[in-house]
Amino acid sequence: MPIKIPNQLPAKKLLERENIFVMPEKRAAKQDIRPLEIAVLNLMPTKIETETQLARLLGNSPLQVNLTFLTTESYRPKNISEKHLVNFYQTFEGVKTRKFDGLIVTGAPVEQLDWKEVKYWDELKRILDWSLTNVYSSLFICWGAQAALQHFYKIPKHKLPRKKFGVFLHKARKKNAILLRGFDENFWVPVSRHTETREVDLRKVKDLEILADAKDAGIYLVRNKKLRQIFAFNHAEYDRETLQAEFERDRAKDPNFPEPENYFDEKGQPQMRWRAHATLLFSNWLNYYVYQETPFDLEKL
Repeated sequence: MPIKIPNQLPAKKLLERENIFVMPEKRAAKQDIRPLEIAVLNLMPTKIETETQLARLLGNSPLQVNLTFLTTESYRPKNISEKHLVNFYQTFEGVKTRKFDGLIVTGAPVEQLDWKEVKYWDELKRILDWSLTNVYSSLFICWGAQAALQHFYKIPKHKLPRKKFGVFLHKARKKNAILLRGFDENFWVPVSRHTETREVDLRKVKDLEILADAKDAGIYLVRNKKLRQIFAFNHAEYDRETLQAEFERDRAKDPNFPEPENYFDEKGQPQMRWRAHATLLFSNWLNYYVYQETPFDLEKL
């Protein structure tokens, strides 16, 4: 089934070239089904790239999905045109009375700041509180996961001695978890973090469960045992070239910045090792955590 996104969203043409089934808004309106309503709070500076990455994974599912992109009102991004935000994004004020099957909160390039130094921190806390009553299942990614754990459980983040950067082999800890259905026992995931969440802090909260981690990159997937919140500290949604772009940006600032680990082949080309894992992760979340459990009438959420 298709993903429904605005007709002029830049991601649309790229996804169509990749044979991802994208349905125009007019055609979707004629479908006699209730699509899943997914809100995406996109905090990444690379808005269009992130839109495409998430739409690709959410569209690779047998379920019809309506995407609503959200941006902050207290901070307006500088790396995207105001026209793009006006055309394709809403603020929290525009959706706070609505109900959603799912919410995705992306990472953000603010992880080295203290929480209160983040310009939209108070607004984000209001959105997180709203998600408890207006969203069935939430998926928090990277800094978004750290922010949610801090807000809901007072779990701190810890600064790493140097950026953890590359593609790392992860292992499923709870192999029968629904979110991990179909996973290989070991799987690759891109990592790009200056901070980490530690197991000793997570274990203090009995409602949280660690699902997967990496020997060289720490905790990856955590869930609330009530199955309504998923915390993913690494970037399954990344494209093949995303780490390369980050590396080139970091190397421009520091000529000695190290290459991402386990990423380039012998010819210096990026290797895409995580596509199957990413597809399963988002499909499992949509199908088992969202579609199977959300009330048909969202107003009954």
